[in-house]
Amino acid sequence: MNDEFINSLTSILSDRISFAEVVRSNYSKGEDVFDPVLPAAVVFPNSTEEVSSILKLCNQYKVPVVPFGAGTSLEGQVVGIKEGIAMSMENMNKILEINPQDFDCKVQTYVTRIKLNDSLKDQGVFFPIDPGADATIGGMCSTSASGTMAVKYGTMKTSTIGLTVVLPTGEIITTGSRAKKTSSGYNLTNLFIGSEGTLGVITEIRLRLHPIPENIVSGICHFNNLKEAVNTVKEIVQLGIQVARVELLNKDQMEISINFSNLKNLKITPTLFFEFHGSEKSNIESVNSVSELCDDNNGFDFDFSSDLKKRNELWKARHDVYWSVKSLKPNARVYATDACVPITNLVECIKFAENEISKDGLRAPIVGHVGDGNFHVTILYDPEIPEDMKKIREFSDKLVKKSLELGGTATGEHGIGLNKKKYLEIEHKNSLFLMKKIKKSIDPENIMNPGKIFDI
Repeated sequence: MNDEFINSLTSILSDRISFAEVVRSNYSKGEDVFDPVLPAAVVFPNSTEEVSSILKLCNQYKVPVVPFGAGTSLEGQVVGIKEGIAMSMENMNKILEINPQDFDCKVQTYVTRIKLNDSLKDQGVFFPIDPGADATIGGMCSTSASGTMAVKYGTMKTSTIGLTVVLPTGEIITTGSRAKKTSSGYNLTNLFIGSEGTLGVITEIRLRLHPIPENIVSGICHFNNLKEAVNTVKEIVQLGIQVARVELLNKDQMEISINFSNLKNLKITPTLFFEFHGSEKSNIESVNSVSELCDDNNGFDFDFSSDLKKRNELWKARHDVYWSVKSLKPNARVYATDACVPITNLVECIKFAENEISKDGLRAPIVGHVGDGNFHVTILYDPEIPEDMKKIREFSDKLVKKSLELGGTATGEHGIGLNKKKYLEIEHKNSLFLMKKIKKSIDPENIMNPGKIFDI
C-alpha cells in the first residue's frame, strides 16, 4: 500500500479513512475462533458510487478488500488482511423503499434485521429471516443466513429478489426485479448470496416481505430424551403441519438457558420451542395436532400461549444461546459450528454429535432449527489450552464427515469463511473448479476477501 494509493484513497474519502490501531482492531475479525488480523486501514464509504471508486483503485493497485458489516459471522469471513483494507459499510444504513402492497422493500447493506422490522411493523408486513444476532442485511446475504423461521419462510436465498453489487473492477450491476417471478437470464442474485464478499460488495438489497400473521402462538414441550423430541419434529414436517418455528435445545443447553435467561417453571430436559403463525382457527388446529404428536412421543408439560411477553421471553432465550454459553467461563471462547442433514437422518446425526462430545470431554450444548434439519453445536474452550482446540478440530472433522455420509452439508447457514475451507473441497470436489473459474473471471486480481471460501 504505497503513498500514491493512500493519497488517491484519501481524495475520495477525506476523513473517512482511518489508520489508527484501535480502529483497525475493531474491524479485524468477527465472532469466530481466529486471532484478529489488523488491516492496514479502514474505510467508510457513504454510497454505491464511492464503493465503486474505492474498488477501482484497489483493483488498480492490487490491494485486498474485506467488506465488513456488523462482525457477527462465525467462520472467519471478516478476519482482516494486514496488507489490505477493511471496508466498513456502517454509513450505508438507510431503508430506501417499502412497498407493503407488493410485499417487497429495498434497503442499503448495513440496515439490520431489527431496524428493518421496526420500520415495517406499522405497514402490516415483516421480514422473517432471523439468524439470532442483529446482523446486517448485506452480511446475511453474504453468508446465506437463515434462522429460526426458515422452516416456514425459507432463507436469504428465497427472500432476496434483487441486489446492487459493485464488482472488484468497480462496475456497478443490479440483479433481479420487483416481479414475483422471472425466467430472464442467469440467476445472478443467488450467485452473490453466500459468496461471502469474494465476488464483490453488496450495497443494496431488495427483499421479499410477508404479512404480519393475524395470530401468533408460541409453545413448549419437554421430552425424556433427544430421540423422542427429534422424532416429534420429523412427524410434524412429514404430516405438513404448519409451524413457523420449531427449535430444539438439548438437556445441557436447557440448563444453561434457564440460568442465563432466568426462565421460570421449565425442566432441564431436551425441549422443543414452537411458534405458529396464521388465523386463530388454523393455529388452534396446528397446536392440537402438535400436542397429539408430542403425547405420542412421550412429551410432557406441553404448554402454549399467545401472550406477547411470554413469547418474547422464550425466543430471546433461544437467540441468547451463544452468549449464554460464553458466559459460563471468564475469558473463554466459543466455537460455534453447524451441520444440516435430511430430516429423516437428523436423530442419527445429533446423537452422533452428542456421543462424540461425550467421548472428547467437551462442554458443547446443542440447539437446532430442527424443522429443516439444521443444528448447531456450541463448544466452550480455553484459548490458552492448545489441546482444547485440537479436540474441537477433530470433533468438527468427524461431524462434517458424518453429515456428508447422511446426505447433508458441512454448513446449513454459517458459511465457509476460513474455518470450513477443507470441508468445501470434500463436499464439492467435482464442482469446486467451476467456483474458482467464476471467482477468477469476476475478480482476476483476487482482491475481494482473498483466502476465504477457497484459495486461488
